[in-house]
Amino acid sequence: MKDILLITPPFTQLNTPYPATAYIKGFLNTKNISSHQIDLGIEVILELFSKNGLQKVFNVSIDLYNVSENSQRIFALREEYIKTIDQVILFLQNQNPTLARQICSMNFLPEASRFNQLDDMEFAFGNMGLQDKAKHLATLYLEDLSDYIVENIDSDFGFSRYAERLGKSANSFDELYAKINNANSFIDEITLDILKKKLELVQPKLVCFSVPFPGNLYSAFRCAKLIKENYPHIKTAMGGGFPNTELRDIKDKRVFELIDFITLDDGELPLELVYQNVCQTENLEAEYKRTFLLENGEVTYKNNSKKHDYKQAEVGTPDYSDLQLDHYISVIEVANPMHSLWSDGRWNKLTMAHGCYWGKCTFCDISLDYIRIYEPISAKILVDRMEELIQTTGETGFHFVDEAAPPALMREVALEILRRNLVVTWWTNIRFEKSFTQDLCFLLKISGCVAISGGLEVASDRLLKLIDKGVSVDQVAKVTRNFTEAGIMVHAYLMYGYPTQTVQETVDSLEMVRQLFEMGILQSGFWHQFAMTAHSPVGQNPEEFGVTPIKQEILFANNDIDFVDKTGIDHSKFSFGLKKSLFNYMHGINFEMPLQDWFDFKIPRTTIHPDYIHDSLLEEENFAFKPNSKIIFLDRNVIAEDFVKTKKGNSYNLTRITFHLKTNILKIELEKEKADWLISVLQDNSIENAKKITLQQLKNQYEEHLEDFELFWFSKPIQQLKENGIILSL
Repeated sequence: MKDILLITPPFTQLNTPYPATAYIKGFLNTKNISSHQIDLGIEVILELFSKNGLQKVFNVSIDLYNVSENSQRIFALREEYIKTIDQVILFLQNQNPTLARQICSMNFLPEASRFNQLDDMEFAFGNMGLQDKAKHLATLYLEDLSDYIVENIDSDFGFSRYAERLGKSANSFDELYAKINNANSFIDEITLDILKKKLELVQPKLVCFSVPFPGNLYSAFRCAKLIKENYPHIKTAMGGGFPNTELRDIKDKRVFELIDFITLDDGELPLELVYQNVCQTENLEAEYKRTFLLENGEVTYKNNSKKHDYKQAEVGTPDYSDLQLDHYISVIEVANPMHSLWSDGRWNKLTMAHGCYWGKCTFCDISLDYIRIYEPISAKILVDRMEELIQTTGETGFHFVDEAAPPALMREVALEILRRNLVVTWWTNIRFEKSFTQDLCFLLKISGCVAISGGLEVASDRLLKLIDKGVSVDQVAKVTRNFTEAGIMVHAYLMYGYPTQTVQETVDSLEMVRQLFEMGILQSGFWHQFAMTAHSPVGQNPEEFGVTPIKQEILFANNDIDFVDKTGIDHSKFSFGLKKSLFNYMHGINFEMPLQDWFDFKIPRTTIHPDYIHDSLLEEENFAFKPNSKIIFLDRNVIAEDFVKTKKGNSYNLTRITFHLKTNILKIELEKEKADWLISVLQDNSIENAKKITLQQLKNQYEEHLEDFELFWFSKPIQQLKENGIILSL
């Protein structure tokens, strides 16, 4: 028996749990509140995609002569699907790796329409990428089955969402309420059967649904309805990304027939107070923090607690216990190594900083606490949590799910990882700002960073300024170059249809993206059409951005706002061409195709010079002396050898210093006095030394015994040390 049951309703990711319940469970541990968590999504998927589940799918009667040819084929091959499904799932759970050879034989899996779009496997995976190739084929096999289910069994099904359309900016609760009160769907039956077993096992007093996305909302309500009808003594609560952004103006009383409490923003304190009111009857006066409930028959917002939200250092380490981590399945939908990070592999999710340190982008919900309140965690606490998660999960992969990870904190985290000799793999989201120098990118790489994603948004300097992104296209190009040269993959979020954007700017933006891919400094991207939200500067001051909102009565969800752009341009017509061109660029092909060929309507010629990105990367080497730069010495494998060199009858006392790097050997020669000084500096300022020396301090130390530090610092041997990452200037 547990006090609280935390549930992520279907569906989110297949490869790793959405972290919200793990975050909350970690916090509840610090308060000695007993809890259990489940990811209903993965449990439903595993039940559905099993021998028994597929047998039930194919037992559902269909009109075989009036369904698509694709469904006819899948139904005809049903015994092959039922025969292979359990082994394929085990393979995707990394429990049956030898099956890869069978899958890659191309004569094991039944194939339907998804295999018609098969990537060039030789190009995508080479001769050695057997496991990844097999994952990609197995993913297409599952997507074929998904297509059959959507067409014939449950039109709302999706691997990472369920009935998403009903949750997307549903200003009225009517349609969602009607569906919840209709008969259970095929997927509902599986979901509710699993839920009932969990409720009997855990016997909670309070069930909390984490609803991060619109695609989780329907299932959360469906589960809550079952609880209300069959377990009326159990109270229910809802929190997460969807309520935080969409339900801040909720007025419909019918919602509270199903859910007792809806909490907003950081969930720790609101949930603690709900728990106290539900489970600790000695409380005389109920206190709440940012909580909706039904009081005297009316929807009431209660925020009467004087307690302050917990600091990030106080909320504890995320706790993934109860979640069946070895049951998640890794899939590869697109044969692009950067793109696959979202769906392949198990990642422990952490946050470097609450909120966004920039907090100015005009399309973003910067008025809401999850963006507005910026609070970083110390590097020491963060890496402590990483080590704790490695111990509890056995996984060394980390995805930092920040709005934008702060460069200075990323640097300190990287150094802390190196000091502790941790072997970890990590990636995160950033802003493409100039702080990401070549040296910082190299430091991040050797600490285990493999990829970053960031918002390029509209690749137009005018629109980037209007967005208040704080970057330029030139700057983005330089930063992506720095990451790429360090061996870190780069994904860009791309936007079209921003207010006042012209057709010419859309075309020019595509040309910028084409050049970034052609130069090899961008590896992955995703286009999305601008959406105006109620909590963004554009949504709050639409007239300043040349748009007119379409007014609607809000009783349920309020986030995305329909609007009319004064330009009158139908930006949606660009969607297919932008995405098709991007798909090609991510595969490294068709850069030479005219932009016009991606669209079935006339577009203007680009005004961007074909070498714009190339030329923006051409810059003279910077020999400026920056006294406040922090200097870090990274290498420890040093051998020094003194020798005498004779030239034109003169003898010179020299020292040859050999640096054994991971992949190469570097040898430099210096006068003995300078070599001795450098070796002592390497020893005194090793990575273990948390205090970093500045370039000015280094100069002062040098000139106590030797002369002309600048001449030494910019000499060829020292330049070689900088180029090989032995000396980093941050």
